[in-house]
Amino acid sequence: MTVDLTTAVGGVALSNPVMTASGTAGYGTELSSYGDLSALGAHVVKSLAAGPWAGNPAPRVSEVGAAMLNSVGLSGPGLEAWLEDELDGLRRSGAWVVVSIWGRSVEEFAKASGMLRGVGPPVVAVEVNVSCPNVEDRSRMFAHHPESTAAAIAASECGLPRWAKLSPNVADLCEIAAAALGAGAESLTLVNTLLAMGVDPERRVALLGAGGGGLSGPPLRPVALRAVAECRRAFPDAGIVGVGGVSSGRDAAELLVAGADAVQIGTAVFRDPRAPWTVLRELERWCGRQGVASVRSLVGSLH
Repeated sequence: MTVDLTTAVGGVALSNPVMTASGTAGYGTELSSYGDLSALGAHVVKSLAAGPWAGNPAPRVSEVGAAMLNSVGLSGPGLEAWLEDELDGLRRSGAWVVVSIWGRSVEEFAKASGMLRGVGPPVVAVEVNVSCPNVEDRSRMFAHHPESTAAAIAASECGLPRWAKLSPNVADLCEIAAAALGAGAESLTLVNTLLAMGVDPERRVALLGAGGGGLSGPPLRPVALRAVAECRRAFPDAGIVGVGGVSSGRDAAELLVAGADAVQIGTAVFRDPRAPWTVLRELERWCGRQGVASVRSLVGSLH
């Protein structure tokens, strides 16, 4: 049977519900040798600040069983360099692009988003990564407090739809989500990594150069599922993107049923750079086997 894969995240129409996840697929067309970027719903670039940022000391990534620890520290060339060096290549690829931005202060969010004002296609949305330290609030994460989250989202207005990427490391995620939506976010990206740490007991050192980091991969998927389901119940009209541990079409279907309009593929890309396209093919086949004519009929269908 033919499956209608089209979906929409808020007001952003997508040809299908499978995207890359920020931080896992580069800044531009790095994955294009493994698949057609335009065949995905959208390509989400690695989080960018207004200016260049060095990030955390090495080692930055460590495999821990089925999961991955990372403490890259949001390193990047900055938006000015990205606009000059990467955007044209993405435009030629035919991909829809979601630009992820971050800042250490409300002013830095405003500066980063301002650089995207009027940029036009192929950029269709800005994902505001509020899971970063706020130097104005004793370096506590923006995403851990509704007021800080709201301030960062409000400052990131640039004429593009705003997607708030939220942290699961909070007592009441719906409270944070409500603050983001109330400040102008059209959609929610759920979720970022879990705070975690790895230790080498023989050498008595942490596995990551910065000590702790973020846990991603398959163990994160149940966390993402709960976040998506709770926010879909609380905010039935919001756009929701599910992210966390998706490595198969069935994994993607789980998040759609829980309430996500689309999904992002992240850690699986490190194991297999073809993972986003594999997930898309598997999701279409899964829908065909289940008699699902449209992926939109799956969204929020959890009983």
